Amino acid sequence: METVKPFMDAWRDDSLGMKPIFRDLLNTLVEKEQVRIEFVERPGISYSLRGIHERQNDRPLFVMIDIIDDDPMARWLSVCFYGDMIEDPDERGDLIPEGLLGSDGTCFDIVESDQALKEYVGQRIQEAYAHVGKG
Repeated sequence: METVKPFMDAWRDDSLGMKPIFRDLLNTLVEKEQVRIEFVERPGISYSLRGIHERQNDRPLFVMIDIIDDDPMARWLSVCFYGDMIEDPDERGDLIPEGLLGSDGTCFDIVESDQALKEYVGQRIQEAYAHVGKG
């Protein structure tokens, strides 16, 4: 978590309004018990926030929140889950065959300040967290 704060402090240009959405999704993870957060920085490509439940043995994460950094002036988010950990009742996500660390995933791209989509993705985080917690 120590690397997330300096990144957030340095994130100034946010024409698409992604920083507050990212901060809210990060806070959703921080509030969870038994969750460790890793932050993987690949400037110019992505910044990847990974939520890892301590009960996970077979998979390295239950959610991955990527800040896509191909244009630092217009960053956007891609929030991904293993396909079998969540439902997508409104079919707002994209199926990514073998696209999440070699497994089938569902990703939600947030490309504009969309509070309804943020809430929907936040519900998927809750769902994936609950799924892992049962294990």
